[in-house]
Amino acid sequence: MKKVIYMVGIVIVVVVVAFFVSRAVKEEPAEILIAEKEVYVVASDISWPPFEWKDEAGNYVGFDLDVMRAIADLEGYEVEIKDIAFDSIIAGVVAGNYDIGASGFTITEKREEVVDFSQAYWKSDQAVIVRKDSGLNMVTALKDGRIVGAQRGTTGADWIQTNLIDRGEKIELKLYETYPLAVLDLINGNLDAVVQDEPASKISVAKEEAIGIAGVLVTGEEFGFLVQEGDPRGLLAKINKAMKELQSSGEWDRLVTKYFSE
Repeated sequence: MKKVIYMVGIVIVVVVVAFFVSRAVKEEPAEILIAEKEVYVVASDISWPPFEWKDEAGNYVGFDLDVMRAIADLEGYEVEIKDIAFDSIIAGVVAGNYDIGASGFTITEKREEVVDFSQAYWKSDQAVIVRKDSGLNMVTALKDGRIVGAQRGTTGADWIQTNLIDRGEKIELKLYETYPLAVLDLINGNLDAVVQDEPASKISVAKEEAIGIAGVLVTGEEFGFLVQEGDPRGLLAKINKAMKELQSSGEWDRLVTKYFSE
């Protein structure tokens, strides 16, 4: 009899323990797993309005950067924007330090040898900026003996080298880390002219009364966003798709009006 009572006691203990273990498992709150968004690093030379610059509050603003953020929202990832010297961006993307280059890059055959571009998103020509009191026009500003400035690594600098210096014009090409520094040197009388993309040149002359656009060099350039060659992260399809969505929704036109309305 004692043995039967003992066995019954064991069964009761096991059942009670199982009951509380079962309740503990059932009552434990379920973990909610939220997938973290991919974060891609966007390299941009934050010194070149209206495409990218830093506002008075220290925020990174501009057409390129707003487009990058809008694309990220549509495609479900996040972007981290880094201020990188223009002539270091492509090398950094090639090395894998940055995922996207967004800084008014003209699509050229030379650049396409080392990186891949998105579909073109902007068209531009080059403008020749001079001091209003210089008496120079687009032709005389680019003649022998002139000192002409441009940002290092840009198609503006390449145009001066290829179309003037390499063809025998005795022009001194002075290169700068940023275009605003070149424009400042022009205002201070250290340059005869600056060759810069037309949209940015319009912003420059609107801010500074002492300078004006002497003329436009029709170069027919197209801007694109760039990624590593071979697009290992599959970003170009997302960028191209989202740009079409922005254009069809009207958001693209809103950004154009925001940054380029005169």
